[in-house]
Amino acid sequence: MATRRAIDFLEELRFQTQLIHHHVDGITDEESLLQLPFEANCHNWVVGNIIFRRHSALEMLGQGLFWPSVTPAVGEVVPIMESIAHVEEGQDPGPFNTDPPSSGRHYAADLEAGFYEEGALEQYGPYPAGYLVHNLEHGYVIFWYNCELLDEKACASLKDQIQDAMDEVDNFKVIAFPWTSINFPVVLTSWGKMQQFEKFDVDAAVAFVTSNRNRAPEPQAP
Repeated sequence: MATRRAIDFLEELRFQTQLIHHHVDGITDEESLLQLPFEANCHNWVVGNIIFRRHSALEMLGQGLFWPSVTPAVGEVVPIMESIAHVEEGQDPGPFNTDPPSSGRHYAADLEAGFYEEGALEQYGPYPAGYLVHNLEHGYVIFWYNCELLDEKACASLKDQIQDAMDEVDNFKVIAFPWTSINFPVVLTSWGKMQQFEKFDVDAAVAFVTSNRNRAPEPQAP
């Protein structure tokens, strides 16, 4: 019975894939980002969410993806939180199902790509995750680092290695941000994916970014 249900589920996904292709055919990038004249998400956001959730379900079933151009994602699969709505800036967007977060409620604003030093924890208020989760929704990869676990020399070395990894991916849609609540020197997250590093590995980090960047509901957002 379970096998039959799995087959039926995959057939339903194939049918939905055909429907998605039918409805997006001929739509330009600009048209997909147009906002409706009432409270609703744009076409890009809706289709992106459908595709992402279907792909996550297929990965959990051990099945291949229906878009061959999409490479398999690297890292631990993290369930997408039920609510990924906007909340007012200053409001606690949590709780999240992981630390650091890989999806969830967030602010309407986000942060610029780049390397943020420890002072950023105070600069962006009590809940900087509210901004950063929005970046994840746009397809960013975040390097959450915790230098409180290291001495000064090791911290400086870690920051240099993180920057090296970011440089290798052209500093595009990547953020390094201090996060003192994690038990690892570095944790990478993208939308619905996570990789923890007891010892940072530049090549593994680059592979995570290359595989997971823009695998999110709003990949065409800046």
